Amino acid sequence: MKGSKASVLTLAEKCKNILAANWQGNLNTVKADAKGSKGEIYTSKVKYFVKKGKPYIWVPEKDLHNVNAIIDERSSFAVATPFPGPLASLLKSIKKLPARVALTGDIVLLRDEKIKLAAESLREIISVEQKIIKESSYSVSGILSSSRLGSTSRSDNLKELLEGNEQHVVYKFNLNLCTYIDGNGGNHEVNLEDIEASKPDPLSPFSTSLIDGINQSEMRRRALILFCITHLKKNAKDAYLLSVDRKGFDVLGKVLGPGQADGSREYVWKEFRIIFKEEARHIETFCRQLAQMEEEALKNISSFSGL
Repeated sequence: MKGSKASVLTLAEKCKNILAANWQGNLNTVKADAKGSKGEIYTSKVKYFVKKGKPYIWVPEKDLHNVNAIIDERSSFAVATPFPGPLASLLKSIKKLPARVALTGDIVLLRDEKIKLAAESLREIISVEQKIIKESSYSVSGILSSSRLGSTSRSDNLKELLEGNEQHVVYKFNLNLCTYIDGNGGNHEVNLEDIEASKPDPLSPFSTSLIDGINQSEMRRRALILFCITHLKKNAKDAYLLSVDRKGFDVLGKVLGPGQADGSREYVWKEFRIIFKEEARHIETFCRQLAQMEEEALKNISSFSGL
């Protein structure tokens, strides 16, 4: 079932979803010393969360960014689609890069009351996400239990900022430019007004755990192969879940490639889009629709094979 244009997310939505799915990114600032800016770039991995469309970045107290920002607020921030577990190894082997968001702008130091407000917002985000997971049905917990939540849960990883012993300096990132970098390395500048107008997908905070949970389960992986066969008419040999959103999901399927000069055909990994009958605006809806699709695919295969 290949989607129409309406079933595909806009670039702005893709950017919002990547930012909402991840919890860490690479911050770049201009190196500085007592004499001022040196012009070289310093990079380190930092944690963040997004509030009202803007990243709030938590920089360890001893990190060089804190010195650099005093002299020069200009910075850039790069966040990649998190690819957990076996998916990361596969994508590396076929030289496929994760889609990324590159933001350029200024980092603004937060003080006193604004730091408390940022911490309260972070605490609320973590609480809401953990409540949703705790109260979820068996269909959701069944998928999440296959995932290594310690490394894939956004709320678990962000919780360390509030409960850990390390001290942080908090910045708000004011963006001037947003670029979406696709899996082939192509750069696409995204209008900031579109970024502000679009909302992150409700599945994004849980997408990394959902993807890992499905890819770590042999039964779920077999279902993805069936989806390729029944929905896409592709005779897949293997399949992994690549991304999820409210409109559907992307599958990486191992299918027969084009014929060679000698008449032979080799299996190649190819990306496919499968859309939902109705938008999944909640993790429960996503898991319920996925289960229904698995049942339908099994029935179709059974009737086709005469079982």
